[in-house]
Amino acid sequence: MAQKIIIGFIALLHLYFLYFEMFAWTTKGRKVFRKFPAELFEPTKPMAANQGLYNGFLAAGLIWSLFISDTVWQTNISLFFLGCVSIAGLYGAFSVEKKIFYIQALPALLAIALILFS
Repeated sequence: MAQKIIIGFIALLHLYFLYFEMFAWTTKGRKVFRKFPAELFEPTKPMAANQGLYNGFLAAGLIWSLFISDTVWQTNISLFFLGCVSIAGLYGAFSVEKKIFYIQALPALLAIALILFS
């Protein structure tokens, strides 16, 4: 049950990332990514929207995993999407900002650990 709660939380986070990157990049983006040059928010809007779409796909996969009744399939699908989230979070932490590890990768890694060790 705990893993489903964490998976749901991670899915909600990725739905927020979708909203943020697709619809609030030029407004909230400036407040969140203060080191990013202000003049680049508008030109990078399509790129951010594309990233948001990918985050939406991750959320969709995680949400889908919550509704799979077969335990083996549910576990496999959950692990696949949590693995994708973890890798994206690790890459973001190394290439963009270290706090991405704590926001994106760490919750997914915790969920993976819960699944594998329960």
